[in-house]
Amino acid sequence: MGDISRSESDGVILKNPNIVSLKEDVLYHISLSSGTHDLKEMFGDIKHGMGIPSVSIMLHEVIKLMYHAQCKNVTFIRIGTCGGIGLPGGSLVITEEAVDGLMRPYLELHVLGKMVQRPAILDSELAKEIKSLANEKFPHYKTVLGRTMCTYDFYEGQGRLDGAFCDYDEESKLAYLRKLEEMNIVNMEMESLAFAAMCNHAGIKGAVVCVALLNRLQGDQVNTPKEILEEWQHRPQEIVAEFIKRRLGME
Repeated sequence: MGDISRSESDGVILKNPNIVSLKEDVLYHISLSSGTHDLKEMFGDIKHGMGIPSVSIMLHEVIKLMYHAQCKNVTFIRIGTCGGIGLPGGSLVITEEAVDGLMRPYLELHVLGKMVQRPAILDSELAKEIKSLANEKFPHYKTVLGRTMCTYDFYEGQGRLDGAFCDYDEESKLAYLRKLEEMNIVNMEMESLAFAAMCNHAGIKGAVVCVALLNRLQGDQVNTPKEILEEWQHRPQEIVAEFIKRRLGME
């Protein structure tokens, strides 16, 4: 795979030769870029939560809140961002089924030294209702129903070429993504599996609505201008707001 990248002084090793050839390495989760920031001079105490561990902690406590509040007919909707597979940036994905990186539709937990599997089931009628509403209210947005792959890792787990480690080439990555596309996997993110499994386990109707920030078949880094990204990221909120208004009879 060629030479590895090593920092000049602290011995940090990046086992990924692709990083060297990047004109700009965008670390968009922490709002930094090697092209627009002097990363040698910058130091930030940035707190950032994402993925299954964070959503699991949050849902445990919110589910308990719903119980103590004696709420009835509870519906949870996760909104957020994702990487599209064969979908252009700005596309909205409403998840029909969440699967893990091995295409399994359940969440695996280690509980008291044993493996526990919980089915990751979302409410199909709720997904269809949101899709119908999106078509009605936002026909200019590309909105699809599809399967979502939920990974435990943002880089290697999603077949990216721009992580600190990379033991595969671009050809292998693209072949993998095309295989997923053939299986109606339309996006990747890091929360839907736990969200679906925990909602199902608690008897709560759940739906996932995400906007794709890029088409992973065309690259790994988000290079869209900030103002466009901000508009895209409002789209799931807009649809869910319309859904809430309709449910509350506010239309």
